[in-house]
Amino acid sequence: MADITTWNPEDSRFWESSGKRLANRNLWISIPSLLCGFAVWLYWGIITVQMLNLGFPFAKAELFTLAAIAGLTGATLRIPSSFFIRIAGGRNTIFFTTALLMLPAVGTGFALQDPNTPLWVFQVLAFLSGFGGGNFASSMSNISFFFPKRMQGLALGLNAGLGNAGVTTMQILIPLVMTFGIFGGEPMILQNTSGTLIGKIPAGSETYIHNAGFVWLLLLIPLAFAGWFGMNNIRTDEVSPHIGSAGSAMSKITGMLIIGFITAAAGLYIILPAPTGLGAPGWAKWPVIAGILFATVMLMKMIPGDIKPNLQRQFKIFGNKHTWVMSIIYTMTFGSFIGYSAGFALAIKVVFGFSHVMGPDGVMNHDIANPNGPSALMYAWMGPFIGALIRPIGGWIADKVGGARVTQYVAIVMIASALGVAYFLQKAYSSATPEEFFLPFLMLFLVLFAATGIGNGSTFRTIAMVFPKEQAGPALGWTSAVAAYGAFIIPKVFGEQIKLATPEVALYGFAIFYFVCLLLNWWYYLSPKAEFKNP
Repeated sequence: MADITTWNPEDSRFWESSGKRLANRNLWISIPSLLCGFAVWLYWGIITVQMLNLGFPFAKAELFTLAAIAGLTGATLRIPSSFFIRIAGGRNTIFFTTALLMLPAVGTGFALQDPNTPLWVFQVLAFLSGFGGGNFASSMSNISFFFPKRMQGLALGLNAGLGNAGVTTMQILIPLVMTFGIFGGEPMILQNTSGTLIGKIPAGSETYIHNAGFVWLLLLIPLAFAGWFGMNNIRTDEVSPHIGSAGSAMSKITGMLIIGFITAAAGLYIILPAPTGLGAPGWAKWPVIAGILFATVMLMKMIPGDIKPNLQRQFKIFGNKHTWVMSIIYTMTFGSFIGYSAGFALAIKVVFGFSHVMGPDGVMNHDIANPNGPSALMYAWMGPFIGALIRPIGGWIADKVGGARVTQYVAIVMIASALGVAYFLQKAYSSATPEEFFLPFLMLFLVLFAATGIGNGSTFRTIAMVFPKEQAGPALGWTSAVAAYGAFIIPKVFGEQIKLATPEVALYGFAIFYFVCLLLNWWYYLSPKAEFKNP
């Protein structure tokens, strides 16, 4: 049965008799659907590395913008996605948003078959990849309604953690499927050494880069069917009281997604360099993001009809100070995870794949290929893999000892790790042999990824405990939307600082932000005056 009219997971008798079975079935369909969302959202971090290896005629800074575009759009789409479950139902939402991922996947496959494809085409496809980023908010909101509070840390940790594994799945699968013509088409010839999980692929080898898009259809098509036939809408007053028909629900989702696309496009037009955009100075990204958040919410408030009262009821989260506190703290954990995931591979390629030597004119040359440099595609998957795998563990630990206490330890580790990464980045970027500093750089980055994963689980536990049940789902979605701008900010900041030959400055800035989050977490959830004690 697609619709459930009675749902009370806090009742242990109901939970054991039927609730647990239904909740678990929805969770295990939700997880792989979310995994594909993450994969399609963030695959530009891997695709751009291979575009660089194949000699696509784009500058390194232009390639960084593709991951940044997908990051900003995906984050913006999380704002309307936070409210989909109440107005459209869980089953309708997960089916439709999973099916939408096929659009950028197919488009990317076709565009990558021609190295002369204009940059704007890739930018449009990166823009559409934002579908995958938005799916996280609706998926987490949906799962939060299925499980009792005592199990929120583990359930949300599993959904988010194994969903986040889409980053690692993508980073392993895409390089692998590029090595053979599974979907036909003409191969391209590598100009620089590439790699997969199992080893390096020398220059001169054939590669089928277009498989990076087409391969996701093998998962998305069956998952769309699984969502439609295996998931449920909870039609109760607390969850989804007035969703109407499936067609009506999907039209509501479409309209709200269009709002997110409009505000994201406006923001990108201001930020991106000419000829794509106005090329606003680097500092402008901060007020632009604030403007996108504000404009998206205001436009949603103007939606007429039966959607408006449902949204107004959920908008009560904006009057709760903990919405804003947890948005900042969650940005420290998930924002860092998703941002580093988006830019990690290209950062390895740019920093360690080239020898940085001083020319006779006293200017550093960053365009001399380093034959001893590590293959980005061999190592980039490790950080997201650790961060995603450890996330459910972070939720489980938080259920036992409290979310805020775990988050506090995480913040300390992230500050120390970020400062260490900054040190070795500076050493590598000023060296003719940057590979000497790769191992400590990688180890510290893996610690940083692990800390973000544990913190992801602990912060979701805190949100589930601080907010009433009706507000918890939208609050989860909203905080994840704000945090997801890390997928735009981190690649953008990395690109800006690499252009200035000071990549370490990016990490110093992130460390300062982590310290601010440490103070906020202590004041609101651990101090003697805390309203909620170690939630």
